[in-house]
Amino acid sequence: MTSFEVGRRALLGTAGLGIISAPAILSGQAFAQESNQLEINRVTPPDIHKFKVGGFQVLVVKDAARPSGAPGEIFGTNQSAETVGTLLTENFLPSDQFVNSFSPTLIDTGSDVILFDTGLGEAARAQGGGRLIEGLAAAGYMPEDISIVVITHMHGDHIGGIMEDGEPTFPKARYVAGQAEYDFWSDTARAGTPAEGNHKAVLANVKPHADKMTFLQDGGDVVSGITAMLAPGHTPGHLIFNIESEGRRLVLTADTANHYVLSLQRPDWEVRFDMDKAQAAATRKRVFDMIATDRIAFLGYHMPFPAVGFAERQETGYRFVPKSYQFDI
Repeated sequence: MTSFEVGRRALLGTAGLGIISAPAILSGQAFAQESNQLEINRVTPPDIHKFKVGGFQVLVVKDAARPSGAPGEIFGTNQSAETVGTLLTENFLPSDQFVNSFSPTLIDTGSDVILFDTGLGEAARAQGGGRLIEGLAAAGYMPEDISIVVITHMHGDHIGGIMEDGEPTFPKARYVAGQAEYDFWSDTARAGTPAEGNHKAVLANVKPHADKMTFLQDGGDVVSGITAMLAPGHTPGHLIFNIESEGRRLVLTADTANHYVLSLQRPDWEVRFDMDKAQAAATRKRVFDMIATDRIAFLGYHMPFPAVGFAERQETGYRFVPKSYQFDI
């Protein structure tokens, strides 16, 4: 085995996985072994990253990462594959592959320990994913320490870790979700439609917690200093969250933008997994116009780990500027 192979495995953790749909994640049907899949090194601890937003402690966990081919089949689906590949090449990235990361986030306010999204969960572990619990433990948090679980939206890579061995993963938590999002996915009208698989996953994994769930509208507070903002398009009730403490601010943008080049530099390009593609593009422009204008940091679930940065306005969109020491001084 070469040193390159060892390093690549440690970096990605889920090498060899293709695109995974939300229903397949939860059903465990998307994880067929591929002949060229690299052996998973379970000795390597998951990546975690801590920083502060005012008086709030923020922890980002790398639940998984995976390389996938054919970026143009996911991003810029209203463009040619050559156009998508050219933009990647211009940004020093391979034109025929991309890496997708998954970054659940914990915010410890001092009185509440709030987890935003739950990652891929146990179904992904055979391929090196579903490492949220390990990452929390590495930072000193046990599942029973989580007091609130916030669901930004109900795709499988965000709700896959809610249950563990048929039991709630976070036994002492209450839950927060968007009213519009829950209503859409739990509605029996989804049966017999392309959304049926995710509908069934929500019924199995989210609905059992409904009696402990607070449903938010646009502008609703999770706790003081953490406010929901409706950002639809990726899903009908997709929420993002404004975090403010002691004069510092961070926006959790969830899946508003899913690639730091293809979604930000060309926010009008369509994305395969956006349910309402025109609305999603309009939401991207609205949200990142705010972020760029106000010069505030954002944390995007699929941004390069640790998934935090700034958006600088450009002629056609925005340039992603990763955070460095801004929150340390």
